[in-house]
This record gives sequence, C-alpha cells and structure tokens, in this order.
Amino acid sequence: MNIVKGDKVIVISGNHKGKVGEVLKVFPDRMRVLIKGINLIKRHTRPTQKNPQGGIVEKEAPIHLSNVMLYDDKTGRGTRIRHRRLDDEKRTKVRVSVLSGEVIPVKTGS
Repeated sequence: MNIVKGDKVIVISGNHKGKVGEVLKVFPDRMRVLIKGINLIKRHTRPTQKNPQGGIVEKEAPIHLSNVMLYDDKTGRGTRIRHRRLDDEKRTKVRVSVLSGEVIPVKTGS
C-alpha cells in the first residue's frame, strides 16, 4: 500500500472525480481508503443514550484504492509513487513523487 493515513489524495474516477481530501483511515485487507469529506452517505440512526435525538447522519464511506491517487502539491495534480533509499547510515526507504521528484513525507503522530 502506497497510501497511508494523513496523505492528501485526489479521486481519479467515480462520482467524486477531481475532489481532493485527506485520508482518515486505510483498510489494507479490503484495499479501501476513507477520505475526509468525500463519498458521504446518509445513515439513519435510531435514538440511543449517546444520541438521544436519532435521525439522519452523514458520514464518509470507503473508496477503493484504485480510484484514488496521491496528490502532489507542487504540481497540483495526482502522481504515482516511487520508492528510493536515502544515502544515510540507515538507508531509509522513502516515497518519491514521479512527477516532481520530491520526497513525500509520512505524517506521523495521531
């Protein structure tokens, strides 16, 4: 999987083609990604203690990995990814944009 949580991706096919968003969650076993604000569905929920009102809630649904591409801020469009090892003492493996040749940092943290 070349796409990880926190990456900025662009949808390349389907109803949401051309939209850009941040990856919230990756499902590697199902080859799907959850993107913030894209592929929203309406979920009808019944009243619970957590949500006493109930009603209709909009939430994101997963999109297949083949329908998204990593977004390159430098070029302003989708790009493929190459892997390269850096010439440091650990020979760290990094992702590199095919279009711009820039190293794509992996967002760490939450």
